[in-house]
This record gives sequence, C-alpha cells and structure tokens, in this order.
Amino acid sequence: MLVGYARISTGEQTLDLQQDALTAAGCERVFTDVISGAKDERPGLTSALSHLRPAMCSSSGGLDRLGRTLTSLIDLLNQLAQREVEFKSLTEQIDTTPAGAS
Repeated sequence: MLVGYARISTGEQTLDLQQDALTAAGCERVFTDVISGAKDERPGLTSALSHLRPAMCSSSGGLDRLGRTLTSLIDLLNQLAQREVEFKSLTEQIDTTPAGAS
C-alpha cells in the first residue's frame, strides 16, 4: 500500500496539487497538515507514520514537506529504514523501493 503525506504552511495555500500528485502516483491514503514545517508536532505526519508497516511505501510531494532541516529529514528517513518502510519523493530523485534503489 502506498501512503502519502502533503503539507501546506498556511490556510491561504491549497493542498490540491500535492494531493492530486500523490493520488496519481498511486497513494491509497493521503495524510495532510496545514502547519509550518518548523513545527515539530504535525498531527498528519504523525498519523501517516503510525499507519505505516514494513514493506509499505511512504510517498511525499517533496522533501520540503517533510521537514525544514537536512538533519530532520535524515532522521525521518532513518526511522523509516529501521522500520523497513520504503520511501519515495515525487519531486526529488529519492526512491528506496526495490525497483527504485540502485
């Protein structure tokens, strides 16, 4: 199962493009947040992460939606790897799925 995560920073922005891209990429479930990426507590991301199981795939509209700093992104990707959850980004060339890993 492919699970997606989308985030916008303010209510003046829209999640539509990210949600459409994640759905088009095959995400069966998309979790969302309307909150600054600088916030550590993001309920939608927390829900997405708790929903994931080994061999499932998590997808993001972009790495900037997951975290604001490189350290936080690396920590998150390491957590997914430790849980044997595959990851791919729709906008960057990051894909840890067996077909995407090289």
